[in-house]
Amino acid sequence: MNTFYRDILIGLIFVVGIVGFISGEFVISTVLFASAAILSNVYLNREFYG
Repeated sequence: MNTFYRDILIGLIFVVGIVGFISGEFVISTVLFASAAILSNVYLNREFYG
């Protein structure tokens, strides 16, 4: 996956998490924030170590 598309995907997950938090869907927004953080760290560590 291209880094641009990967960044777009992580950004969209984060923005949807913000919208979910504002609308009161706290469980869904928590899952989306966590998945965005994990994906970002996994890709960052893969580029750094690999």
